[in-house]
Amino acid sequence: MPSTLPALSATPAHTEDLGRRTSLRLPATLLLVGQLLYIAVTQFHTDGDANNHPAVFTEYADSGIWTAVHLGQFAGMAVLLAGLVALFFALDVQAGTARWAGRFGAASAVATLALYGVLQAVDGVALKQAVNAWASAPYAEKPARFAGAEAIRWLEWGVRSYQNFALGLALLLFAAAVMRTAWVPRPIGHLMGLSGLTYLVQGWVVGSAGFSRTETIAIVLAFVLDVAWMIWLAVVAWRTRDAQSPPPTR
Repeated sequence: MPSTLPALSATPAHTEDLGRRTSLRLPATLLLVGQLLYIAVTQFHTDGDANNHPAVFTEYADSGIWTAVHLGQFAGMAVLLAGLVALFFALDVQAGTARWAGRFGAASAVATLALYGVLQAVDGVALKQAVNAWASAPYAEKPARFAGAEAIRWLEWGVRSYQNFALGLALLLFAAAVMRTAWVPRPIGHLMGLSGLTYLVQGWVVGSAGFSRTETIAIVLAFVLDVAWMIWLAVVAWRTRDAQSPPPTR
């Protein structure tokens, strides 16, 4: 008659670790879905030399999907930032420095969403109306209409700059919290910190030179770093299924 061996039970520490990893599933999913949605929608944004205002304003005026693209970008950013706030609760850090880093990171994420809402109101609504008015204005009125559109563009630079600063700060603070959380791989925090630095660079470049080629390079680098650490975080959060399954009984 075959003997029956008792199933191995997980230790309390192992069970606690699995529970923490499971709690990462919501923020990891929100972060990755939000980032991928943002990247996908941005591919439909009107292209061109963004600092060549006469040429790019003409392209903006001709765009029929301008409002939809910017609404999609806002949705993607909102999901991503919701993921950052959810990450604060999932980490549940108790150490003093990490706890305060997480709190200030969550507050910075909320500020980022508010600034991004203002940005999309300026870019997605006000600028579009201004370039439409310039494109359809009589020749004598075009200089004044163009000056108005440029003023809104420069306001967009300012809001974008500070939104990038706020997002970069949020990522740096969360990176500090992650690197003090033993059950999350430290390289995830390193990648988050590098991503945060690229957003700070974007904020400085936009505020001083507008939407230049340097800013475009920083955007692409931020996308690559973001996707890398978000996928890694998702793998950590979702790879618990096999570990949670009890061993077979013989």
